[in-house]
Amino acid sequence: MTGPFDTAEYRARVHAAQGEMQAEGIAALLLTTEPELRYFTGFLTRFWESPTRPWFLVLPAAGDPIAVIPSIGAALMQQTWITDIRTWRAPDPADDGVTLLAGTLKEAAQGGDIGTPMGLESHLRMPLANLARLQALLGRDLRDDADIVRRLRMVKSEAEIAAITTACAIAGRAFARVPEIARTGAPLDRVFRDFQRLCLEEGADWVPYLAGAAAAGGYADVISPATTKPLERGDVLMLDTGLVRHGYFCDYNRNFSLGPPDADTRSAHARLIDATHAALDIARPGATAADLFRAMDAVLTGGQGRGDAGRLGHGLGMQLTEGLSLIPQDHTVLQPGMVLTLEPGCEVAPGRMLVHEEDIVIRDGPAELLSPISGPEMGVLE
Repeated sequence: MTGPFDTAEYRARVHAAQGEMQAEGIAALLLTTEPELRYFTGFLTRFWESPTRPWFLVLPAAGDPIAVIPSIGAALMQQTWITDIRTWRAPDPADDGVTLLAGTLKEAAQGGDIGTPMGLESHLRMPLANLARLQALLGRDLRDDADIVRRLRMVKSEAEIAAITTACAIAGRAFARVPEIARTGAPLDRVFRDFQRLCLEEGADWVPYLAGAAAAGGYADVISPATTKPLERGDVLMLDTGLVRHGYFCDYNRNFSLGPPDADTRSAHARLIDATHAALDIARPGATAADLFRAMDAVLTGGQGRGDAGRLGHGLGMQLTEGLSLIPQDHTVLQPGMVLTLEPGCEVAPGRMLVHEEDIVIRDGPAELLSPISGPEMGVLE
């Protein structure tokens, strides 16, 4: 057992990747980011918050992965299913694992191509100078991984879906307790802190993401930090949480009115719920990300696509946002097991907007809601 999953879960992921690697002519994959390493090993730690040390996983086209990591992580990696763990004392400004990594890659690739994720949302977590030195030691450049890792991660196993469902349920219980912490006169920054506390009390491992806003009849944006401004009657309070349980995120929000909402706000909120259902109704295998965007946009703008957010939802899993985007240009075909958000937004009046978000999983038939869906009526706080 590694974290919440059996070793068989990770072996299945490795086997699927290796099948695609062999088809693409890739002899080994170099993985360097937290979700990539955790996806194949179960290695879960907050130590990634420190940018000092690089961490590597080498996935050969046959056989088990090889961890090439700083010695400080050896004890934790030994608790996973990985048995080949190669370490160096880090940080080492002269050779921070590069020589050890190059030797491991040569051994795993046996002269074949070495790939690493280079597509959307990817990055290489090592100093650029060390990458140049690594490629010099290998005598070749790294190639792209043919999008293998991204494609695999977009389709979740039942174990992953269960973890996300648990995170959604925790957030649902915290949202139900918002009347305990938010009322007229409460400073917004205190509401933010208290909501994070509620998430932890309800079972979150941590709350790395909390966004929101509060303003009269709507809000100007959904990414600004909370201020000390007290909540006032007539405000709409929005809280959007990305809490984590067992290394998996939920990501959805709720809007609350301080006192009864005005007619424009009620109408806008109901339209968001209608847009959510429009996408939910067609969210089935064979539909595309663009189809879901168009279904929501038809409700929101009559199909004119005027929204400034750029997308109306996204993939969800080990990261708050991952994989597909609900935009007109994304023609990713939905498959059973994909977890995504539906996130319509609309303008209430110039300078005022509302956003609503739910989490769903694609199934063989109708999609399944993972978040407890909101009704058309906005919650009211006093």
